[in-house]
Amino acid sequence: MSANKLAVEEETPTHTTCYHCGEECRDEIIEQDGHEFCCDGCSVVYDLLKENDLCRYYNIDGAQGISPDKAYFQGKYDYLDLPEVSQKLLEFTDGRLSSVNWLVPKMHCSSCIWLLEQLYRLNPAIRSSVVNFPEKKVRITYDAGQIRLSELASLISSLGYEPYISLNDVEGKQIKKWNRTHLYKIGIAGFVFGNIMMLSFPEYFNLGDSSSDSDLRFLFNMLNIAFSLPFFFYCASDFFKSAWGALKGRYLNIDAPIALALTCIFLISLYQIFTETGPGYLDSLSGAVFFMLIGRYFQDKTYAGISFDRDYKSYFPVAVSVVDDGVETRKPITELTTGDQILVRNEELIPADSVLLSPRAMVDYSFVSGESEPVERKKGDTIYAGGKQKGPSIELEVLRRVSQSYLTQLWNHDTFSKEKEDQNQTLAARINKYFSVIVLIIATVTFLTWIIFLHNPETAFRAFTTSLLVACPCALLLSSTFTNGNLLALFGKNRFYPKNAHTIERLSHIDTVVFDKTGTITQANEAEVDFVGKELSTEELVMVKSISMQSSHPLSRMIVKKLADTTASKRSLGNYTETGGAGISAYWGKKEVRLGSSKWVGATVSTEEKSDASHVYFSVENEVYGYFTVKSKYRPELAETIKALQKNGYHTYLLSGDKPTDKALLTPVFGDGSSLLFEQKPEEKLRFIENLQQTEYRNVLMVGDGLNDAGALRQSNVGLAVSDDINNFSPSCDAIVEGNQLAKLPAYMKLAKSGQQIIKLSFGISLFYNIAGLAFAVTGNLSPVIAAILMPVSSITIVAFTTLASNLAARKWIKN
Repeated sequence: MSANKLAVEEETPTHTTCYHCGEECRDEIIEQDGHEFCCDGCSVVYDLLKENDLCRYYNIDGAQGISPDKAYFQGKYDYLDLPEVSQKLLEFTDGRLSSVNWLVPKMHCSSCIWLLEQLYRLNPAIRSSVVNFPEKKVRITYDAGQIRLSELASLISSLGYEPYISLNDVEGKQIKKWNRTHLYKIGIAGFVFGNIMMLSFPEYFNLGDSSSDSDLRFLFNMLNIAFSLPFFFYCASDFFKSAWGALKGRYLNIDAPIALALTCIFLISLYQIFTETGPGYLDSLSGAVFFMLIGRYFQDKTYAGISFDRDYKSYFPVAVSVVDDGVETRKPITELTTGDQILVRNEELIPADSVLLSPRAMVDYSFVSGESEPVERKKGDTIYAGGKQKGPSIELEVLRRVSQSYLTQLWNHDTFSKEKEDQNQTLAARINKYFSVIVLIIATVTFLTWIIFLHNPETAFRAFTTSLLVACPCALLLSSTFTNGNLLALFGKNRFYPKNAHTIERLSHIDTVVFDKTGTITQANEAEVDFVGKELSTEELVMVKSISMQSSHPLSRMIVKKLADTTASKRSLGNYTETGGAGISAYWGKKEVRLGSSKWVGATVSTEEKSDASHVYFSVENEVYGYFTVKSKYRPELAETIKALQKNGYHTYLLSGDKPTDKALLTPVFGDGSSLLFEQKPEEKLRFIENLQQTEYRNVLMVGDGLNDAGALRQSNVGLAVSDDINNFSPSCDAIVEGNQLAKLPAYMKLAKSGQQIIKLSFGISLFYNIAGLAFAVTGNLSPVIAAILMPVSSITIVAFTTLASNLAARKWIKN
């Protein structure tokens, strides 16, 4: 047999667009009110909006709606009405009015915001709904006496906006992503800085020598002190807390000399003002802290809306259907006990290690083991937590509680309790070890020289203070925070999302890149499907698609997707049967049609037909027409990406839970068969990364996508999760990259290295200012005017340089 392309019409088929979701109506079109819809779900949403006079929704961005989840079933959210669940989800309740804040990952445009803020028109029991678009959350206030929490969840799910509720939410372990006190501190510091600068203008130009002017000078100085108190004890408190924590840990971080400098400058300023020996340096002090707070805010705020710390609880259902004497109820999975009988529907995760009670099940373990092919299980088999059911609903008997399951034990590995961020190993901290000590030595020697040899205590204190002021490591902190903050924003614009600045620094030191296979270098839910055999007519293609649509098997779904341009028939199929591990059969009129294994259709398999692809044979009335080949579809830019990494000196490896079916295909890409490791369990992936780090002293970047990679992602120096939706699920990681941007990985790593060079250069610029200022400071001749000017000028220069340099680096490595 020879490979032939599927027969298609000579003219390119035209498809009607769904009025609600904007997708093409590829199968039977549902017409209503002069509009076409692709499915019943979209038409039902349209009905709902029309009944409540909300059809203006379609005029905002055009057809931007979302088709409701087909996996929804009546009673799905009943568990939300359990008191122990609702109490942990509600933000506020007084017994009548209640408020809940839900994550809605499918929110994507202005029409979504408009519709979600019009919920009160769909149900009068909803008092208000306010959207936080950057975090994709909606806060709903409702009358608990008129609408239950489960009904509220069902209502927004019916619109296509299913709320994401994780087990962490139910356990009351939500992670607070952002603390608004940072903003308050910046606001107060900016206010204080501006006012102190204004009140200090007479001092800058030596204005006012009359007695009345002296009175005003004293008043202005007292006002400066009043402004500085909340600034010093509140706005700058983070520097003191951080410095104290470092000293308790017996190391010197970058905040320690900053805290010392701030304290000395503040005390000297108080001394000069109260003794009327000078105006102090409160203006420079407040300006430095203001700029440092902005830098840290800029750096920390960038990805406050993205979750990098999800564990297995983020993927498990909050509740599961429990069957007791034939009655189905919803029960939180935390309350499952040994012996409970649970019902798991198509595409649902199995939450606990269980024994199968149904005759058969097709379980997809790709999320846990990495094996992409679903595994058939029969009655009495043990099914481990984390598998996903593919096909009809199955019943299972819980073998172990969720907390004792195989997956939970994997997550309890020591790797997950370790922190990667070592504050003492960042570039700024390494430079600070030497810089701060040198500055302190210079300031101390200067002070002792003026006290012991020149017998001038006043100049000694002034020289000591101005030395710390002009050579304060604030510039080093600004270099790091503004460079990394701008890099975080630039990475984000290019669909790469580092968790924080420390991730960028660790990424710059990477020398080894390890890839997972399934879902990482392969395209999720994509496959190369070809037909080998007789050329199929249009009717035969309709026949194949119509029958394949009745099956939930992954191979059947891939065939249906391949035949997207073929319109399926709605005719009823006679004697439809599906046999696990074999195939499906049905009568098309009077003809018996079979799809499945070679044995199922009675085909003889030749040696040349045995390949690394899955085969689905097709026969009509026992005549074998040929077979579909279905194999993993790799990202088109894979070979180019691996080649670029190897060209730049990176070691590359592949770790996969799959069988080595594609080894021959991938060996030329990676260049060495020894770099390809297949049938790797999660703990084996973790040990492999650990071995590279400990025996070969490698800095490892692990690129993965599922829970089976979670241990390796955590163990690696940088764990990069590949996701086609950054607001959806991804395992605990240090960075997230959108799947279609993986080809830019070499450029991202070059940009991270450039970032470290920019920090060093900007530090060199600040060092020039420091040396120039110190030359005057140690002689005791540095006036308050020069000291006040040098620090802001240095800070502004650094901010401008780091912003310009990082933008040029991004254009060099990513844009080009």
